[in-house]
Amino acid sequence: MNNYHTHTYRCHHAFGTEEDYIQKAIEQQMEELGFSDHAPFPHHDYGLRMAYEELDDYLLTLDRLREQYQNRIRLLKGLEIEYYADCDSYYQRLLTEKGLDYLLLGAHSFVNAEGTFKNIFFAESTNDFLDYADNVCAAMQTGFFRCVAHPDLFFINDFPIDKHTEEACRRIIEEAKKQDMILEFNANGYRRIRQNYADGLRYPYPHRYFWKLAKQAGIRVIIGSDCHVPVHVCDHYVLTARQNALQWGLNVIDTLF
Repeated sequence: MNNYHTHTYRCHHAFGTEEDYIQKAIEQQMEELGFSDHAPFPHHDYGLRMAYEELDDYLLTLDRLREQYQNRIRLLKGLEIEYYADCDSYYQRLLTEKGLDYLLLGAHSFVNAEGTFKNIFFAESTNDFLDYADNVCAAMQTGFFRCVAHPDLFFINDFPIDKHTEEACRRIIEEAKKQDMILEFNANGYRRIRQNYADGLRYPYPHRYFWKLAKQAGIRVIIGSDCHVPVHVCDHYVLTARQNALQWGLNVIDTLF
């Protein structure tokens, strides 16, 4: 297995250096490891991410380690990043001037059509799910992103599945199909507490309803550890995620490239 969703100490809510994760990935006999720490923005601080001034050191460190470990594992430089429509030039610069191999869309916060800042972890109603879906769809249309991380993250909120929830899922799946976008089946949801939600006992995500639609559409799916400590690179939860994704009939792929 490979992993392209890897965080380090730099984001201030993960632990371990880049080399710690590399060594664990080699121990697990991985062929590719992609780093996607939470991206800074030049003029905004959304918290829980490296400072913009740290970005160059992050990239230079990965360049050095890629050369050092070139005969043992393939390393890829990425960032997990939100989509804001006024930052298109920044995404372009990351992929060209800064030499990133990929951007992983991680829609945690966004600005809706009314200009209101939203955090999907604290949805006020399922109407926010529609705003989330529209943000994800707009991001996919830009061509900047290689993959959408935890596209069903909004299920972390405790609301019944209603017409807005269904519509949010439909919009994301249809746009992913149109753009031939890879969606991530995120193992970190299994590391969270299983609990009773309005729609039953379950983990926050991955959510069966969303992935049923992904199966029907034939969407390409990658397993992502979303590791925040080195031991999570390929742990029991990653293996569980892969097993479930296959059992659910998803079109699982092994590499982003």
